[in-house]
Amino acid sequence: MTSNDNSVYQIKITLAESNPPIWRQAQVPGRTSLYKLHRIFQLVMGWEDAHLHEFIIEGKKYSHPDAELEDSLDERKVSLAQIGFSENSSFSYSYDFGDGWKHELLIEKIIPSEDPANPICLAGQRACPPEDCGGIWGYEEFLEAVKDPKHERHEEFLNWIGGIFDPESFDLNAINKALRKLK
Repeated sequence: MTSNDNSVYQIKITLAESNPPIWRQAQVPGRTSLYKLHRIFQLVMGWEDAHLHEFIIEGKKYSHPDAELEDSLDERKVSLAQIGFSENSSFSYSYDFGDGWKHELLIEKIIPSEDPANPICLAGQRACPPEDCGGIWGYEEFLEAVKDPKHERHEEFLNWIGGIFDPESFDLNAINKALRKLK
């Protein structure tokens, strides 16, 4: 399907190597810049936007120019529609290069629209890992510790996270409320 700035892109975002998978499904207008897409992904996944990020699309890297990442193009100047995606196209989004969170992105549908709506999250599963927990491997240790009161780091991690952590939680209404406030 050929897309234009009035199309709506349905994107599935999966946190790579998460098992069971942590994912979100969102619809985003084609006119959305990659920079705004980054901001949308931060909200739907549950990240805090405290680290550098980068998109890799067909071998090209896109990020914010202030990040000064080598060989990166300015994500603010490119929209989804300008990339020329088709349905079933995939690309990646990396966040927090220290922890190495990589997201696999799939364009599930491109829907023609006369008046594309604001971004919306349609579905998802599981809580986003806490910031700075050490990537997917650190997250697995974190989960082991918070589930097991006898784990040597149980109290440390619970104090760090501010209490109880439910890895199965996913609040679609809260995500969409935050998306409605996105400028």
